[in-house]
Amino acid sequence: MRRVTYSMNVSLDGYIAGPDGRFDWTAPDEEVFRSWIDEIREVGVHLLGRRLYETMLYWETADQDPSLDDSMLEWAALWKPLPKVVFSTTLSAVRGNARLASGGLAEEIERLRAEPGEGDIAIGGATLAAEAAASDLIDEYRARIHPVLVGGGIPFFPRHERRVDLELVETRTFSSPVVHLRYRVVRGA
Repeated sequence: MRRVTYSMNVSLDGYIAGPDGRFDWTAPDEEVFRSWIDEIREVGVHLLGRRLYETMLYWETADQDPSLDDSMLEWAALWKPLPKVVFSTTLSAVRGNARLASGGLAEEIERLRAEPGEGDIAIGGATLAAEAAASDLIDEYRARIHPVLVGGGIPFFPRHERRVDLELVETRTFSSPVVHLRYRVVRGA
């Protein structure tokens, strides 16, 4: 069965964006960016909320930007053809290899797990991840921890009163002060 993963950059105090909505502190160096490239290679479909979808629209035409380096062009070449499902109540159309979700998140994940396909089902965005976590749909949490305290904003982990036991699967320390943590959800006893 395809795994559902939630992977984001996060501040040390647990936020993916600060109180002002900014996330400029997540700009990756080459080594961290390569890790994102390696991770996206494992993804078969990406589920996004409206805000993240709109942020990532740049990559639909990034290959036309002459200022991009080879790593960024590689990311664009992987991102552009990747199937994407966008969850939005305000958008009426999406661009690129994306479609608007026709049902709820749980329905969509169930359908994607049932149909043939390879690669993880990646969730992007805290709001969508919170909904998936509340329904116990996330199999892995992946966080790239940045050495900054932003003091508030959009939390990486959903705020609800349900215990979730996790098993450490991988740690990686980069030459920069960023640390990658990967945890698998432990189900059953």
